[in-house]
Amino acid sequence: MNTPARPSAAAETAGDTGTRPQPAAAATGLEIRIPGGPVLLRPATLTVAAGRITALTGASGSGKTTLLRALTGHLPDGASVTAGTLTVLGHDPTALAAEELRRLRRTRLAYVGQDPGSALNPRMKVRDLVAETAPGRLDRQAVSELLREVRLPVDDGLADRRPTALSGGQQRRVALARALARAPELLLLDEPTAGLDAALRDEMAGLLRHLAARHHLAIVMACHDPELVAACADHTVRLSAPTVPRPHTPGDAGSAPGSARQEAAAPAEGIAARAVDVAFRDRGRVQQALAGVDFTAAPAGRTAIVGPSGSGKTTLLRVLAGLHRADSATLTLDGEELAPVAGKRPRTHQRRIQLVTQNPLDALNPSRTVRDQLDRPLRLHTGLTAAGRAARTTELLERVGLPADFRDRYPAQLSGGQRQRVSIARALATGPDVLLCDEITSALDPDTATSVMDLLTRLNAEQRMTIVLVSHELHLVAAHTDTVHLLHDGRLTAYGPTRELLPAT
Repeated sequence: MNTPARPSAAAETAGDTGTRPQPAAAATGLEIRIPGGPVLLRPATLTVAAGRITALTGASGSGKTTLLRALTGHLPDGASVTAGTLTVLGHDPTALAAEELRRLRRTRLAYVGQDPGSALNPRMKVRDLVAETAPGRLDRQAVSELLREVRLPVDDGLADRRPTALSGGQQRRVALARALARAPELLLLDEPTAGLDAALRDEMAGLLRHLAARHHLAIVMACHDPELVAACADHTVRLSAPTVPRPHTPGDAGSAPGSARQEAAAPAEGIAARAVDVAFRDRGRVQQALAGVDFTAAPAGRTAIVGPSGSGKTTLLRVLAGLHRADSATLTLDGEELAPVAGKRPRTHQRRIQLVTQNPLDALNPSRTVRDQLDRPLRLHTGLTAAGRAARTTELLERVGLPADFRDRYPAQLSGGQRQRVSIARALATGPDVLLCDEITSALDPDTATSVMDLLTRLNAEQRMTIVLVSHELHLVAAHTDTVHLLHDGRLTAYGPTRELLPAT
């Protein structure tokens, strides 16, 4: 790979002059807030050294993503540094002129966000996506070397695929290869293992250690996974977050304002899919995502879909939600045929089945406040007055552990975990019968993840809401589901009680 050579760590730390090397990045008492509004980052101090991995930890909303963005000189809209100092590769990125900041980002640092797949052009091949970020021309061999370095296969045609034909884990590593193509000195990663299974998480830990050592690369990662932090971080900075209310325990759901729930007897059939086949096609190449998969979620049940990355979990969930038309499948809800596309389903079916996606950035409108995001489903699916909708909005935020004053914030002013909780609140607004959850805890710290799952369990018990959970966090699956579907390579390998199929969890 044509990347510039870097001095070894030993050479820099024990140079002939005996001087200590300058840190790749440093912050002292750094505070970021929206003037007249919320504090996005409480005073934080850190020092980032070349060849070492620094982990940013803390509860959702503590400012991990905000600090990463500050290191790139890209603060949330309306936010500013209100205290402290920040230095990145010898510069204060928040004070650089636009052209100097672009040069710094293009040549010396790289950032990979929580959902790197959204940054990949779906029309481009993997090899072109990797090559386009390099400061010079990368030939096919150099691209292949980068893909191998991030532990992606290059002998099965992956370099000629498009992002839509890759699993989430593969997309994440393609994004990492794009970052490395810049030959950066500082690599910033936001939740690098979100949505990955345990095996891929361990592989990512080894990969990051390799990159830091081989390239003398300074790495800063925002992470809520204590096992990943323990496995690869040299230094940990824990950020503090403002106190927020714990998720509200719903009372009598049938009498909640605007609730579309009825306390009638639950239907016998639930949501089901039979013989689901899905294949992705790209210029003659066919990749079978699901092959003859059967799925059942009983009324008021709690079922999980688990399996390694790329096994078809999200694809199955999208088929159930009507967001991906299967090549062939029979879908039913309470024994009634369910249209394969959400847009062709009657409004009652649209209301009764709600999906919470893994990436709230794609789901939330960046130009609308939280209030607007929650008000829309209430206007569409309830007969509430404006005052009633306002009260319901406050209640929904309390249920997911967010304060009422978050109503006036925009998605960019929220952390990844806070955005996810807004997405959950919006899904709950319609009073659904079936809640489809795709890795909804992957961006949350362990305490918040547990509290969100406790919330879903209460909703299941009190509102008889069916919960369908896609997750790699098997301890949460074991604690909060009754049945589990095991997928592997697009096929259903087992279905049954969670306590029997996941006995070691």
